[in-house]
Amino acid sequence: MRHRVKGRKLGRTASHRKATLTLLATSLLKHKRIKTTLAKAKETRGFVEKLITKAKKDDLHAKKMVMDVIKDKETVKELFTDIIPKIGDRPGGYTRVIKLGNRLGDAASMAIIELVDYNDIATAREEERKEVREVKAKEKKEAEAQQEAEEAQFVEEAPAEEEKK
Repeated sequence: MRHRVKGRKLGRTASHRKATLTLLATSLLKHKRIKTTLAKAKETRGFVEKLITKAKKDDLHAKKMVMDVIKDKETVKELFTDIIPKIGDRPGGYTRVIKLGNRLGDAASMAIIELVDYNDIATAREEERKEVREVKAKEKKEAEAQQEAEEAQFVEEAPAEEEKK
C-alpha cells in the first residue's frame, strides 16, 4: 500500500531522479516549454514551482539556493531578470501541464509542461509556422492552377490543328 507516500520514483535511484528533475527544471526555465512524459511533467511541476517561489525573494541567499539546484548560470540569470518580474505578483501556479496522448513507440502518456505567462512565445512561434504554411499552400495552389491552364491550352491547341487537316 502506498498510503501517504509522496512523490514518484520514476524508475530511478534517488540520485538519478534528482539529476533528472534538475535537468528538466533547467530545460523548462531555459525554453519556457518542454515535452516529456506525464509523470515527469507532474514531478517537475512541483520542483520548479518551489524554485520559483524561492527565487521570488530575490536576495543573495535565494540566488545561492537556486544556484545549488540549477547549475547553468545563464538560466539562473534569466530566472531572476526575466521570469520573476513577469510572474512576481502571481501567488503560485507558475506552470501548466497539458496532456498530449500516448507516444507511439511505447504508449507512454506524453505531456507539455510550460510556464503559464510564457505561452505567448509558443503562440508566436505557431503563428510564424502557420504563415509559412499558408504561403507554401498559396504557392502550391498557384502552381497547380498554372499547370491546369497549360494543360487546358495544350488540349485546346491539339484539336484545332487536327480540324485544319
